[in-house]
Amino acid sequence: MNDLMIWLRSVLFFIIYVFSAILFSIPSILTYPLPFEQRYNFIKQWARFNIWSLKVCCNLRFEVKGQENMPAEPVICLVKHQSSWETLALQLVFPAQVWLLKRELLWLPFFGWGLAMLEPIAIDRKAGRKAVKQLINQGTERLQRGRWVVIYPEGTRVSVGERKPYKLGGAILAEHSEYPVLPVAHNAGYFWSKQSFIKKPGVITLSIGPVIDSKNKKAVEINQLAESWIEDECARLQPDFEV
Repeated sequence: MNDLMIWLRSVLFFIIYVFSAILFSIPSILTYPLPFEQRYNFIKQWARFNIWSLKVCCNLRFEVKGQENMPAEPVICLVKHQSSWETLALQLVFPAQVWLLKRELLWLPFFGWGLAMLEPIAIDRKAGRKAVKQLINQGTERLQRGRWVVIYPEGTRVSVGERKPYKLGGAILAEHSEYPVLPVAHNAGYFWSKQSFIKKPGVITLSIGPVIDSKNKKAVEINQLAESWIEDECARLQPDFEV
């Protein structure tokens, strides 16, 4: 597939992506009176639709490794953040989940309104210690209600080959709640990078690591274990082409 065709297919996907977000937002808001599970199952169809659109428009698919590591009980997923792809795909791979995010995202027209229906852990990052307390309280409450918590410990999308320190928030939640951590790596940044809307054809690999028991561990140790596994696995997932 030549560069022009890849560009045209990426433009088509972008148009579908934006308009589908607008179209899904209105009925998503109307799901507010429904129980969380019904709201979640409806709204995640937007993610399912866009993963399908990626396959059809851009010939970009994905595979999952390590599914045997997925526990039956709720966990705190610490996930590599290279792309927008993982924010969609995780909804198809894991059970009902909530995400740690800055509360300003909920103010975005259409996208933020629909996102608010999924009861994310929305914190004020400028609040310092209060933000940590918000994470612990809201995160523990969500876990106790049977929902998985997804956190991107780098705090922002990171380009392939770039390293940013892992923030302690997810590990602090694990230490205080004593719920286990599930490390997740992938190579989506090679196909859908943060710098461009270009989507390269191929197969993204999402790899699920072994559960990290958080009991009797401090946040620093939990964070180090998760970071070590994720970064080592990401290095192994490099495809046979360069970005």
